[in-house]
Amino acid sequence: MNAHDPELESLARHWEIFDWRNGLAVLRHVHAAEWREMFGVISAFRLKHADIAMQGRGNKSEMAGVLDHGLYALGWRERQFATGVVVDGVARETPTHKVDCFKGKVALEVEWNNKDPFFDRDLNNFRLLFDLGVVDVGVIVTRTTDLQGWLHANYQLFGKQRGTYGSSTTHSEKLYPRIRGGGAGGCPVVVFALRKEAYLDDRASARDDH
Repeated sequence: MNAHDPELESLARHWEIFDWRNGLAVLRHVHAAEWREMFGVISAFRLKHADIAMQGRGNKSEMAGVLDHGLYALGWRERQFATGVVVDGVARETPTHKVDCFKGKVALEVEWNNKDPFFDRDLNNFRLLFDLGVVDVGVIVTRTTDLQGWLHANYQLFGKQRGTYGSSTTHSEKLYPRIRGGGAGGCPVVVFALRKEAYLDDRASARDDH
């Protein structure tokens, strides 16, 4: 990351940014419109106490601000591609896994509290779609290992069960070695990993509303 880039510097206050195979350059200059939308949503995101404490909405409930009220509202869509191969004249379907958010040849996945092998699935999907010319850059939104440890240590604060944020769940130190090891093939990848500085204790404002 360019240390004199005000845009990325502002983002880095709340997000750890990992750039692989010039993914940031591809994202910012080849897909500038998608980058502006993504930057606006991600830079405004805060991890609210109320969202963490909310029960029964699945492992991405804390990231609803990025997905449901963010990128989807800007026309990004969940997408699955019908792909296949032909061997000795016989066609075999090889459908890809769904991509959480897709727009303009940019694929974005949110891995908030899944088991870490989901990273392998995402990177393999990026590799396949890049090789087919469908995707130019893959983006993964996750959390830093530092935030992971903090959530794990404070699970009771949010009314969670012990082990909700276990060591085998998705966080940055589980992801980076997979990317460096070639998990995404030739596909450029950008990772935005949320820092604990993005946590917002909104309990007081919630009480004031009542």
